[in-house]
Amino acid sequence: MEVADQKLDQFDYEKELSRLQTELVKMQEWVKKEGLKVVVLFEGRDAAGKGGVIKRITEKLNPRVCRVVALGVPTEKEKTQWYFQRYVSELPSAGEIVLFDRSWYNRAGVERVMEFCSEEEYDEFMRSCPEFERMLIRSGILLIKYWFSVSDEVQEKRFRERVTTPIKRWKFSPMDLESRSRWAEYSQAKDTMFAYTDTKHSPWYVVNADKKKKARLNCIAHLLSMVPYQDLDYPSIDLPPINKEGYIRTPMDEQTFIPEKY
Repeated sequence: MEVADQKLDQFDYEKELSRLQTELVKMQEWVKKEGLKVVVLFEGRDAAGKGGVIKRITEKLNPRVCRVVALGVPTEKEKTQWYFQRYVSELPSAGEIVLFDRSWYNRAGVERVMEFCSEEEYDEFMRSCPEFERMLIRSGILLIKYWFSVSDEVQEKRFRERVTTPIKRWKFSPMDLESRSRWAEYSQAKDTMFAYTDTKHSPWYVVNADKKKKARLNCIAHLLSMVPYQDLDYPSIDLPPINKEGYIRTPMDEQTFIPEKY
């Protein structure tokens, strides 16, 4: 690996990413075998690169073992429930990994800044969140929390890319516009959130996300270090010959194939 202040070569990046993704598969198999329950939270500023990291983590994994949860705006019914209720229903069973693309910390961030919750609801969240996470950990869940930190200059550059690049335009939301005008409020909300919830039993791990490729590698490497796993030996498999006896294939010209443009 290269030192932190040097540019990461594309070849070196892809080589290291491939190695880390191989380790992720090993970790997945260990989690499944041992019946572990892993929860990973991804939080941070808009355009900090959370989605890119999640994509690289899940790319080679079994979606039945590792799944992503990205909840939308709560329904009117959900708004009347205990705040953590809809997140609890998404927690893993034994042998599962759940990646939260934003989580219950919405209340400490966007809901606080945009005034989507009352002062009483916010205060209650700050009091109850550390206890909620203690309960999760005591229940046997391995809880890992990542905060993606990005400078305002890099965030500005990425926003402009989203606005001008067709395949990225969908990523830009009205909330992104609001976050630009409330940069200081979001910063203060993050600092307050850390003061309450960056605890010894459930610390925040900050990812320097100004360099996307390095952030991906650093985050995946750290995640692997947080989950105790071992290599598993797969039993050898002898593939039997295919038995086609008694089968006559339907004529090719009786089926509708898509046009072969490539």
